Amino acid sequence: MTRTKTAPDSARAPSEEALEAGRLLFARECTFVMGVARIDDLPADDLPEIAFAGRSNVGKSSLINALTGRKTLARTSNTPGRTQQLNFFNLGGRLTIVDLPGYGYAKAPKGEVDRWNRLIRKYLKGRVGLRRLCVLIDARHGLKMSDRQVMDLLAEAAVAYQIVLTKTDKVKAADLVKRRAEIAAEIAKRAAASPVIMETSAVKGRGIPELRAALTELASSESIG
Repeated sequence: MTRTKTAPDSARAPSEEALEAGRLLFARECTFVMGVARIDDLPADDLPEIAFAGRSNVGKSSLINALTGRKTLARTSNTPGRTQQLNFFNLGGRLTIVDLPGYGYAKAPKGEVDRWNRLIRKYLKGRVGLRRLCVLIDARHGLKMSDRQVMDLLAEAAVAYQIVLTKTDKVKAADLVKRRAEIAAEIAKRAAASPVIMETSAVKGRGIPELRAALTELASSESIG
């Protein structure tokens, strides 16, 4: 099942109207729906969905908390690999946010890793409402082999995705420019990847309004593809 991009991507800063629309959407009540460890337990696919994936300890939970203005909506932990299921959140009856299990955690038992991978594969291939998957990359480290494997999986599943850099407050400006250029050169060869790389810091709030605006535009689109 091929999903086309539902909104044009642009490197330009979002308009004031788009920023306000993003603020209003993510200011709505956001509630935990359920955690899913088996594909048969997935909730109804009746809202647009935005999913977040990344290596263990990349800052997924912190970013989701920052986007929704909550401190403990998505549980954070200093222990990589703690999130072992798909966690679904309902944002004001308008958007479903999905926190996917972290990947690339070497100390997780192989059986657990295989089970997570099978679950994610089935989710990606069967979720009609999935508008975009945000692949979170730690700005300090850039792309790793596990990230490339996930991007290959997304291409196989025909899922559009966007790179979101996290923890940019921990990187010098010159190093961040270099990191962004390296990633841009690599994703230019990948058809499923958005050419726009978002830069965020959950601690400083950097890039949070812009990411809200981009996700709101996707959630407002009628076309799934």
